[in-house]
Amino acid sequence: MTPVPLPLVHRGKVRELYDAGDGQLLMVASDRISAYDVIFAEPIPEKGRVLTAMTAFWCEELADVAPGTVVTADPAEIARRVPALAAAAPAGAVAGRALLVRRADMVSIECIVRGYLAGQAYDEYAASGTVHGTPMPAGLRLADRLPEPMFTPSTKAEEGHDLNIGFDDAAAIVGRPAAEEARRISLALYARAAERAAAAGFVLADTKFELGWVDGVLCLCDEVVTPDSSRLWPADQVVPGTTPPAFDKQPLRDWAASGGWDKRPPPPPLPPEVVRATSERYVAAYERVTGRRLADWYGAAG
Repeated sequence: MTPVPLPLVHRGKVRELYDAGDGQLLMVASDRISAYDVIFAEPIPEKGRVLTAMTAFWCEELADVAPGTVVTADPAEIARRVPALAAAAPAGAVAGRALLVRRADMVSIECIVRGYLAGQAYDEYAASGTVHGTPMPAGLRLADRLPEPMFTPSTKAEEGHDLNIGFDDAAAIVGRPAAEEARRISLALYARAAERAAAAGFVLADTKFELGWVDGVLCLCDEVVTPDSSRLWPADQVVPGTTPPAFDKQPLRDWAASGGWDKRPPPPPLPPEVVRATSERYVAAYERVTGRRLADWYGAAG
């Protein structure tokens, strides 16, 4: 766990949330990585900084689509607002990994949008011709673009795996007005993010948003369009019917599954070459999408 002199609110697979006072949280991204909801023992260098830097970038890019909960990503401003952190932030392990955010009443579904056929959606389509229970045109191939982006929610499992659900199931969990607003915002966020990613030479195949209520307004929370929460493919290398090269954690998932792992703890140890390649993909994703150097983010933060 990253040493932070604040009360721990929650420790997730990748992030820790700390009580920063005044209705705010400090969100710190670690270098941990998970696949199939299982955390691997080996950290991925620079991963936490990539997630934080990309989230800060996308929150700025998408601010006119949906307000975000980020108060500041600037380490000096975080230290000013959270005095207890001041001694640790400049040279500590949180440098470049921390976001100060407003507390939100989280929507208790995962808001996934799919623009291309991949992952679990492809597996379902290959078996039944549907995606999240919705009949799809015949003849679609892996990595084909869907007729239109689809809102495909899932549950938020406290333990084990999230479960794909239909829109009516989502509405039963959060209420129909909230589900409809979450769908509207998620599709609008995806459209804007996909357009921006395309300008950088990427296909945003799918992504997962976390939404929450702040003062009665549905806001964008947690990580945003990162290699952990999205499938990012280089547009010039997408060949329908084949698995595109990915600038996300899908290659790590594929490696882990190729050895016969049953997707339950403990996971197989990651070889150094898999760790190195994953770190390189994450850094490249940030730098190619944003046009910025991660070292500049790290330098500003550290």
